[in-house]
Amino acid sequence: MQTSSDARVVELEVSLPADVDLHARPAATFIRTAMGFSAKIHVASGDREADAKSLLSVLALGAKRGTTLRLRAEGEDAGSAIDALGATIRELRE
Repeated sequence: MQTSSDARVVELEVSLPADVDLHARPAATFIRTAMGFSAKIHVASGDREADAKSLLSVLALGAKRGTTLRLRAEGEDAGSAIDALGATIRELRE
């Protein structure tokens, strides 16, 4: 986890479980978690980046099982958001 002293920015890399693609149901679970925070949150896979609170944007990433996702949150509750989203991704089930 990295933090910047200028603005509260927290980043984390986490891999999708080996048996889960980030399709509609897992993506919706991820987005519901993201929506619970006021921080601005982005998720990236490869060279694509998406607003973590937008289902269509997250689905457009096309993230497949085992893919490493890069999470970045900015705001007062960024640390809590990243912790919760990392846990959500690790716990996703098909």
